[in-house]
Amino acid sequence: MINAQQYPYLDTSLTFEERADDLVSRMTVEEKAAQLLYTAPAIPRLGVPEYNWWNEALHGVARAGHATVFPQSITIANSWDEDLMLDVANAISDEARAKHHEFIRRGDRAIYHGLTFWSPNINIFRDPRWGRGQETYGEDPYLTGRMGLRFVQGMQGSDPKYFKTIATAKHYAVHSGPEPLRHEFNAVVSERDLRETYLPAFRTLVKEGGVYSVMGSYNQFRGHPACASGELYGILRGEWGFKGYIVSDCWAVSDFYNFQGYASGPAEAAAMALKAGTDLECGVDYRHLMEALGKGLVAEEDIDRAVRRVMLARFRLGMFDPDSMVEYAQIPYQANCSDYNRSLARKAAQKSIVLLKNSNGTLPLNRGIKTIAVIGPNAASHEVLVGNYNGIPKDPVSLIEGIRAKLSPEAKIIYAAGSDLAPGINNLVPIPSRYFRTSDGRQGVEGAYYASRDMKGDPLFTRTDDMIDFYWDNDSPHPMMPVNNFGVHWVTDLVPPVTGTYYLGTWGSSGYDILFEGDTLLSFFHDHHAAVRGVPVELTAGRGYRIEVFYRNHIGDADMELLWCPPRGDMVQEAVEAASAADAV
Repeated sequence: MINAQQYPYLDTSLTFEERADDLVSRMTVEEKAAQLLYTAPAIPRLGVPEYNWWNEALHGVARAGHATVFPQSITIANSWDEDLMLDVANAISDEARAKHHEFIRRGDRAIYHGLTFWSPNINIFRDPRWGRGQETYGEDPYLTGRMGLRFVQGMQGSDPKYFKTIATAKHYAVHSGPEPLRHEFNAVVSERDLRETYLPAFRTLVKEGGVYSVMGSYNQFRGHPACASGELYGILRGEWGFKGYIVSDCWAVSDFYNFQGYASGPAEAAAMALKAGTDLECGVDYRHLMEALGKGLVAEEDIDRAVRRVMLARFRLGMFDPDSMVEYAQIPYQANCSDYNRSLARKAAQKSIVLLKNSNGTLPLNRGIKTIAVIGPNAASHEVLVGNYNGIPKDPVSLIEGIRAKLSPEAKIIYAAGSDLAPGINNLVPIPSRYFRTSDGRQGVEGAYYASRDMKGDPLFTRTDDMIDFYWDNDSPHPMMPVNNFGVHWVTDLVPPVTGTYYLGTWGSSGYDILFEGDTLLSFFHDHHAAVRGVPVELTAGRGYRIEVFYRNHIGDADMELLWCPPRGDMVQEAVEAASAADAV
């Protein structure tokens, strides 16, 4: 038997193409088919490690712990500053490389730890009702192309041999909402609109930027799923000369039979997507490629073509070469959340602000001003700062905190929320420790910490926590607790200070169950990111209410907070009083 170290694919004197050909030639057809799923398994006999292709970096490395959070795409587009966009993308890819190699040193190859990023979103934002429009660079095809180009250049780097990371132009194509219909919508546009509005940015990123990955969209295009569109893929590879790989949007291939009536089931859908040119699937239907092969729906040559493309990408990232040969592998972990990157994020925010109106010369404020009222529910929120597809900032500064830092102590700052975010949607904050009581009457929360998420047997340790307000980043509470497999069971009595309607809620990642007086109040399970949940509860002042929290982490990036919004007074009146007492609002 040949040792894996002797295989030609590990010979760095050969071209990447020769090495990819050698590696693919040694795989069984079953092994090749498995490599076309985003959760590509290891092939131990060939020395190929597992790889998860899913990662995000829309405006900073996302869902992988602390990272510098730059302005959301729709915001930085306001700057029209290509050099700034390039600097930001360079910083993001620095942090991406730093994180990736730290994860590899830990033996952690989970989702969001790789070097293939599904950004930027270069769809055209035509309708302000489209919630995901914030991910784009707006409605201008030219601006979208220029900002997207610089993002790709910063992400993929300038090394003539190795990619720094791989960027992905998405969602290809004619995908701009409406969000509720995205899985079935058939986009029928004129040839002029296609060529002048929806395709120019993709063309720019392919022909000028050399983007190495393109993501097919959920929707249909002219009666065919975008991820099986010979017309769209023909333009991409035939007209523009795209050389990289195509990945489906997540579970888009399943839409062929679930929503679009285009395929009879998973095997046929997988065959259609693969034969059309979708090399890699984010989803589960490519698990049926062997079934499709057995039915004659695809040929082994179709599988080979796709596997060669995705393996070539891994070679071009340096994944099969010693770190000493790859300059980008030398980026230290300290690059993550560096002071320089933080200052760059501030610079990007400053350059992205657009003053739409300045009635009566309100701005700039007179330096002699003594009292300022800041009004609005978002002013005190950190959550509103981060957009979506975001990392976790280390030291976020809310609007009210920034204003205080700028003007205090010379000016008095008055804050009033004025309203909820929306009817029934409140700003939730961590419940203060003073309102928690343990079973023996002490202040705090009793926590039992387990070295597995099933929490069977005895806990690794127990302690009394002040409150439930934790973010462990990519670590765990104890070295003996695996970062992606631990559990915590908290028990406490909540003693509210006043009677009324409270909103009890959470911000947590992975999975948890919240029991209130023995009944399930909230449950959550998610592979990707934390989310806020809140429900109204009537509470009586001074009475103890038993709360249990079962937190189960399965993906790292561990986060668990127990939140509330206590009863409020007349928020409108409070805002009016604040405004009346201020020199400026």
